[in-house]
Amino acid sequence: MITRSLMILAFAATSAGAQERTPSHCVALAENVPGIEYVVPASLGPVDEETVRIHYINHASFLIRSHGGLNMVTDFTGYTGTEPLIPDVVTMNHAHDTHWTAFPDPAIPHVLPGWGDFGQGIDHHLDLGEVLIRNVSTDIRSQFSGIETEGNSIFIFELAGLCVGHLGHLHHEPDAAQYAAIGRLDIVMAPVDGGFTLDLATMTRVLKRLRSSVVIPMHWFSVYALGDFLKGMSDEFVIVEVDGSSLEMSLARLPSRPTIIVLQPSYLSGQ
Repeated sequence: MITRSLMILAFAATSAGAQERTPSHCVALAENVPGIEYVVPASLGPVDEETVRIHYINHASFLIRSHGGLNMVTDFTGYTGTEPLIPDVVTMNHAHDTHWTAFPDPAIPHVLPGWGDFGQGIDHHLDLGEVLIRNVSTDIRSQFSGIETEGNSIFIFELAGLCVGHLGHLHHEPDAAQYAAIGRLDIVMAPVDGGFTLDLATMTRVLKRLRSSVVIPMHWFSVYALGDFLKGMSDEFVIVEVDGSSLEMSLARLPSRPTIIVLQPSYLSGQ
């Protein structure tokens, strides 16, 4: 059953063992609007203090794991691999069925859809102590070339002093108010397919404006599309391609120059 995050705030405030969150700079920038070599094995093991682990599962789905052991999965489809996992939080978008499920496991405490009633959008502000999760709504193309107002969400995870953003199934460049609401993202997962979401020229412009320290490409369907994206970004971003599917990042480890880190998707394995 899909649960509105506003119903969860009381639970979050009283959860036993909740850790204190290191403040980020992301909300400070957005509060006025109605924040590489560190590749690790794909594991649900411990995460260092003031550190976030990001594992690229597949397509637009990532596992974000905190030091306190909170597991958050983006664009959750109901399957993350053979590793037994009930995430603490899942986020979803519904532009296509590869970004959501109508039947999330009822054991998942927090299921955050990126859309509400048609054209109404949705607002999430889920404070779990160690992690704050919020969203910025954007429009998407609906069937028959129509527009579904606020049908997509950019989800933002604030933890370990970092702002980690997932652009979802972005169909248009954010306007000034949306850029302000997003704030300063240290790490951003960006769809780079060049057609199903934004064309590459527009996505390149968006990412150069966000100027996050780390960009993780997602939603690429071929190495050719990925290569075209990397070529268009190479004038301002360092390109790092790794063999693994995971990285760990902290404020101290953020690269001095904007960097694109290419992770290889891999389902979570129980082996």
